[in-house]
Amino acid sequence: MGSIKNFLPKFNLVEESKQYKYSFTIFVPVYNAEQTIYRVFDALDKQTFKDFEVVIINDASTDNSHSVIEDYLKKVDYPVRYINNNINTHKMSIMHQAIHMAEGELFLIHDADDSCLPSTLQVFYDEFNQIPTEKRGEFSGVSCCCVDQYDKLVGNEFPSSPFYSNAFECQLYHNIFGEKWGVTKTSLLKNIKIKDEIFSKGFIPESFLWLTLSSQNYKIKYINDRLRIYYVNESEDNLSSLSFSKKAFGMAVYSLMFINFFYRNHLLKKPFLFVKRTISLLKSSKYLKYNLSNYVKSIDSYLMKFVFIIFWPIRRYI
Repeated sequence: MGSIKNFLPKFNLVEESKQYKYSFTIFVPVYNAEQTIYRVFDALDKQTFKDFEVVIINDASTDNSHSVIEDYLKKVDYPVRYINNNINTHKMSIMHQAIHMAEGELFLIHDADDSCLPSTLQVFYDEFNQIPTEKRGEFSGVSCCCVDQYDKLVGNEFPSSPFYSNAFECQLYHNIFGEKWGVTKTSLLKNIKIKDEIFSKGFIPESFLWLTLSSQNYKIKYINDRLRIYYVNESEDNLSSLSFSKKAFGMAVYSLMFINFFYRNHLLKKPFLFVKRTISLLKSSKYLKYNLSNYVKSIDSYLMKFVFIIFWPIRRYI
């Protein structure tokens, strides 16, 4: 079965020599979105900035999404590549697929049940290009705030606008919570190496990507512009409705990433959060077939190894 540690994403920076064809690739993951996909097409039609392509992947929807999308594709005047999967492989898998297809400099995930303002791409383009050229290599992208369909802020704002941090430190030190949304350099996403076999093991959180970029010390330019309309309470959240057994592998690898990638610089500053992640790893272990030795060898921190061993006998009660 091998070590669970072998499934941690790796980052291998390779500078791409090619020029991207577009400023943006907009990726639209679709699963049973026949009633909401119109929001995406309406939002894209209204964009004031036109230098973008769209990649749509329908992940084996069981409703009429395919036909609805095909009808819209007859009317669009921007480049679209559409893939209709026969087998459901989950969002992270099709995102991985879209990243390697992308021909835009910046990559934006636009969920099939959300919308955005007509100025969205223009704002992202301007904010990214306002980063000084000599500093741009330090940044992975730009991220903004979201509102719900009633124009209420989802989560909280950043301490300032712009605000410079990363996904890990926003969570750990700045108490930033709620939905955030943004563009990421496609070249960096292509440099994250994820084993294909991980996608057959259940739900894999897309935060794999943001945590990996945080571990490489890439910063994000955060802005308080409210560009995304995030529809809430329309249907049961797919992630929360999944049984933990289907999320266990992804949660285990995520917890191991959190511990191994960051313990050297952050464990002594925020020990409780590392203990919390270790307990999450223990909870996941109840549904996986790895033995204690495999987990202990996979954890790099000796202190977290000790915590894991101490709680192992009672993990069934966690």
